[in-house]
Amino acid sequence: MTSEIELSIVLPCLDEAETLGACIQEARAFLDRRGIVGEVVVGDNGSRDGSQGIARREGARIVDVPLRGYGAALHFAILECRGRYVAMGDSDGSYDFSRLLPFLERLRAGADLVVGNRFEGGIEPGAMPWKNRWLGNPALSGLGRLMFGARPRDFHCGLRAFSADAYRRMDLRTTGMEFASEMVIKATLMGLRVEEVPTVLRPDGRSRRPHLRPWRDGWRHLRFMLLYSPEWLFLYPGAALAFVGLAVGAWLAPGPRHVLGVELDVHTLLYAALAVIIGNQAIAFAIFAKTFAASEGLLPDSERQRWFHRQTNLERGIVAGLALVVAGLAGSIKAVLDWRGAGFGELEPTRTLREVIPSVVAFVVGIQVLQGSFFLSVLRLRTRPLARPLADEEEDR
Repeated sequence: MTSEIELSIVLPCLDEAETLGACIQEARAFLDRRGIVGEVVVGDNGSRDGSQGIARREGARIVDVPLRGYGAALHFAILECRGRYVAMGDSDGSYDFSRLLPFLERLRAGADLVVGNRFEGGIEPGAMPWKNRWLGNPALSGLGRLMFGARPRDFHCGLRAFSADAYRRMDLRTTGMEFASEMVIKATLMGLRVEEVPTVLRPDGRSRRPHLRPWRDGWRHLRFMLLYSPEWLFLYPGAALAFVGLAVGAWLAPGPRHVLGVELDVHTLLYAALAVIIGNQAIAFAIFAKTFAASEGLLPDSERQRWFHRQTNLERGIVAGLALVVAGLAGSIKAVLDWRGAGFGELEPTRTLREVIPSVVAFVVGIQVLQGSFFLSVLRLRTRPLARPLADEEEDR
């Protein structure tokens, strides 16, 4: 990074000839008027309408990004920035780059990421479709705050700023529209200082349709949030399902129950057993996903996860799994002995199933624990990269 440059303003571009020039002029006028040493960088995603020539004429620096996608265009342009701070905004004229000072002031005061809030700053008529304004953005932003504890109330505002150091630490991976969600989520999970300032959204100045596809891109944001939160995708539903299954199973174990004139018996007990098995599997998926994501740098490690790993290992998993398997086998053997006592003849199904169903559940969950313990140990393996290519080592021999 070059210390002389304080602020780099990044614009993603894909065929934005109608509006790109005005955006660059607005950004450069802001820098000049405020006496800020800065630059304007355009991440071009393969424009064919002369956008690159417009950017050069207006004094912007071009970064050619062959990998398609909103996130890709921004990411590779940001990597080429020379400023201590970076501001990003769409090049369709919808954001006012003359109002970047509050973002920069927050960064100067120590913030790592500053996100605009269009709902507080104002949305001009025609600037945002009704389904985005009243459904998509509030719902996704609310989920982001619930699932990750994020502070911003406008998760997907395209006008935001951050320090170059914070961006490197976030190590963002997505290349599409979910890039905006990943930035806020990862900054929050890493404990970075995230703040929000009001900003105005204007109608974009293009005559063509925008690249944004509300339903498709909304689903991509939601999918990303779920995949980035194994707790909400697997752990909480799985734990709830297993708890309900155990509670209902324990309630029905002594005998049939009557609720609102309906008798619940072994058929309900069987579904309770199924809930326990599925719930246990979902909990295991959450543990696997969290471990893999942390080991690959997709999610930051947490103290809670480190505590969990300290308390669990392969040997303890084997002991717990075998104990459940033995319990399941013992219950099954008792059921066979009862059958022998009846001369291997006809049995009372409701009484027998009260022994068989818990035994089967214990056996299946025990096998799941055994297999899961081995797989978790594989995920925890630490390997080193080869110091040299394998071919070179073969030659040395």
